[in-house]
Amino acid sequence: MPLLNAKNLTLDEVHQRFRFQRGYCHSFEGLLPLEPLTERERQEVQQTSREFDHHLTSGDTSEGQVKLIAVSPLLRLAGFFRHPLRILVEEGNARIELLDDDAVITGRFDILAVHGTQLTEANTPFWVLVIESKGGAISPTVGLPQLLTYAYRSLEQQQSVWGLVTNGEFYRFVYVESGDLPRYQLLPSLNLTDANSSVQLLQVLKAIRQQSVFSSDSAVA
Repeated sequence: MPLLNAKNLTLDEVHQRFRFQRGYCHSFEGLLPLEPLTERERQEVQQTSREFDHHLTSGDTSEGQVKLIAVSPLLRLAGFFRHPLRILVEEGNARIELLDDDAVITGRFDILAVHGTQLTEANTPFWVLVIESKGGAISPTVGLPQLLTYAYRSLEQQQSVWGLVTNGEFYRFVYVESGDLPRYQLLPSLNLTDANSSVQLLQVLKAIRQQSVFSSDSAVA
């Protein structure tokens, strides 16, 4: 049985292998309650925007810089580093394997937020947010096939999961749902270097955290 790397799959191949159906949602408010940011949160997300823009204008940003300068501060501001969530990264136990009809698909996701209270040998963790990052010169949608492949794994244990593909400047959220034919919805692209868009970016991340923590707590109860 051949071994396939998830990063080498095309979007068409992911659609065919996992029978994904694609849709578009033109508003975040239909899926998430977005709450106003505090003045401090606005200042901090604007600072993150300025710091990333400094690196962006100095030359191409690497995938590592995207994670360190943009993604990590946003996750901290949105509360993803706080209990009960836990962040897993590419190294160590972040490898996944999927057995398809004619191949084994393997890979390592960039960043995964899980419900930490369920992260034990006896329990499958509740996946909150899957993040696939690319270098600044690459369109974030290039990471969509990888993200969908990894998110599909979570649908074995839960009804839905949020995904995010980014190159540090542009952010594309994806809402993935299970079913006889699994479905994903692409939401509007957001831009960290745009003042209004960066505010909404943090609002969305905060809403995903709050919604997912509540959902997973309810499932445990």
